[in-house]
Amino acid sequence: MLKSKILRTNLIFWTCYFLYEWLANAAYDGEYKQHLIAAALYTPLLFAATIFTIHVLIKQYYFKGQKAQFWIGLIISMLAFGIARRALNYYFIYPPNWRSMQQFLFVPKIIFEIVGTYLIVALNAMFYFLQAWYEQQRITQTLQKDKVEAQLELLKSQVQPHFIFNTLNNIYSLSTHNSPKTSDLIYRLSSLLSYTLYDSRKTIIPLEQEIEYISNYIELEKIRYGERLDIAVNVLNNTKHIGISPFLLLPLVENCFKHGVSNEIDTCWIRLDILSNDGWLIIKVENSKSPNGKCNGTRNGIGLENVKRRLEILYPDRHEFKCIDEDQTFLAVLKIKTMGYENKVPVGG
Repeated sequence: MLKSKILRTNLIFWTCYFLYEWLANAAYDGEYKQHLIAAALYTPLLFAATIFTIHVLIKQYYFKGQKAQFWIGLIISMLAFGIARRALNYYFIYPPNWRSMQQFLFVPKIIFEIVGTYLIVALNAMFYFLQAWYEQQRITQTLQKDKVEAQLELLKSQVQPHFIFNTLNNIYSLSTHNSPKTSDLIYRLSSLLSYTLYDSRKTIIPLEQEIEYISNYIELEKIRYGERLDIAVNVLNNTKHIGISPFLLLPLVENCFKHGVSNEIDTCWIRLDILSNDGWLIIKVENSKSPNGKCNGTRNGIGLENVKRRLEILYPDRHEFKCIDEDQTFLAVLKIKTMGYENKVPVGG
């Protein structure tokens, strides 16, 4: 693609130069034939000088760190192409009666020819490297996007097996006691697996769908904790217009169970508050914990560290995330600035 673009740019550039050298100069004195010959001779010479400078001197020497060879080659080529252009003017373009008035190796004339030649070479080189730079930026952005998408998929894959592992442990625990709740647990797990397989592949999903997923997860955990666990999920205002990345809230809630209430033997509680205010989505997740309990939510990079990393990728400069770890409670507060398509019920893909 880059080669075809450069070829097209060169075709346009040298066509414009040829027409300028011919028609623009002929407009002053009306010598269209003479300037047509000059343009036909100058264009191949300057094209050769440009190709040699860019593809030999710059790419083969300068870019490879051989600066001395580059400068020696540049000086020699400038003299060679300058003298070649001087020869074209002296023997083919200027009228015969002008030749007797000038010497072929007249230094100021040669310098003038060098300057005229390498101004065009520099202009063409500028277009060439600008185009190459833009193409490189495009490739870099594409690679960066692919890298980010791969990181997100990796982070999602860390969440899903971890959650399934915990839930299967719950099912196993109930099945060993022949609990009648086992079948209900399996049904809820199948619903969550459906969400995991299909909706998790979307970039953005409605927040309500994520809340439903979290509610199912909580119901699964409540079966294990029974009456000693008090859970409140509060959606404090209308959030139907808001979208969110799937599986972003799960680690916050999962952290409450794994590092908070699971360590308590008495009554424990979890509170989840969700609201939208002035373009910000605010999620507060708080849980009780034993006085000596730690609630950092990190294990091999899974947990709150997972949330932090995904927020950096998905919502750069558009989020706030902080945790407050006290003696008997742990509070995680997440704020996300919603904008653009996130202000509508999105269709992820």
